[in-house]
Amino acid sequence: MKNRNIICAALLSALVCFPLLLNTQAAPEVALPGFNTADGDHALGNTLAGGGNANSGFGWYALFANGAGSYNTGVGAGALTLSLGDQNTAVGTAALLSNGTGNYNNAVGVSALQNNSGGFYNNAHGRQALTNNTGGENNAFGDFAMQNNTTGSSNTAIGDDSLRNCVDGSGNVAVGDEAGTSIVSASNMVAIGASGAGPYADISNTCFIASIFDEPVSDAGSAQDVYVDQHNVLGFLPSSQRFKHDIQAMDKASEVLYGLKPVTFKYNSDKTARTQYGVIAEEVAKVAPDLVFRDKDGTVETVRFEQIGSMLLNEFLKEHKKVEELQATVALQQKGMEVLTAQLKEQAAQIQRVSAQLEVSKTAPQVVANKP
Repeated sequence: MKNRNIICAALLSALVCFPLLLNTQAAPEVALPGFNTADGDHALGNTLAGGGNANSGFGWYALFANGAGSYNTGVGAGALTLSLGDQNTAVGTAALLSNGTGNYNNAVGVSALQNNSGGFYNNAHGRQALTNNTGGENNAFGDFAMQNNTTGSSNTAIGDDSLRNCVDGSGNVAVGDEAGTSIVSASNMVAIGASGAGPYADISNTCFIASIFDEPVSDAGSAQDVYVDQHNVLGFLPSSQRFKHDIQAMDKASEVLYGLKPVTFKYNSDKTARTQYGVIAEEVAKVAPDLVFRDKDGTVETVRFEQIGSMLLNEFLKEHKKVEELQATVALQQKGMEVLTAQLKEQAAQIQRVSAQLEVSKTAPQVVANKP
């Protein structure tokens, strides 16, 4: 390794002086055994002795150290200079310069994958893209994309400076100029949009998408709620009968809501300490296990609030039915009272007539007959 570093340093120093060598007569193209082709000073210098096949080296010291490696293509001064691997393609000055046993790498651009040693299946397109990489299966497209990555693997960076500061994180995706520049060691992150990850973004298993927060939808009339399922698929929650089975009336199932305890609280991560309103998921789980969402380990995470709306509707309709029944009873009672009132009025009228007749009888003059 020490000797490789010394050779690498010497080659880099020479590349700095490369313009001074332009006046030096270039070596003619040479057809070599084993389907190898070399054109440039010391290009494929060790291939014949090593037995490599179907290699092409075009440029000063291109594929110089290659021995038994096969199917490599190096185009540019210092391209694949120290490579010992197979099926690598380097186009650009110092592209894949330090590649050792790494295989199946593609580098296009000055110093792209320059310091890659044993990394494999990497694709770098852009000046200094993946320049310090030693990991595998990384894809970087753009100047300085994933420039500082070392052992990180399975990352994808598209855009100038995207994932530039990522060192050992893996499985990250960044799309846009400077997207994901705050990612250093985090893994399985997604950053979409120019500068798509903020200053606190080095957190694994998170997703950042620019131009969403505080932006109204373009057509409010057609907007619908969006959910994410356990497979990370975004979509709406269907309500059509064709998506459902075992359909039954909710009846008393919604009465579990009466066992919930609404609370006020503040989120630990809320720097504004804003008062929030809701319930505690662990308490809900004790009353209604189907109303909570659990992670893959079975730990309670949150409440399925979208279900509560339907349950409240059921309770509202039940109470509304009770009110209707009560109103019907009251209406019947009101009708009965009206009949009773009419009867009382009729009785009062009759009493009044009888009383009037009695009064007439009392006040009528009495005629007394005189007897002789």
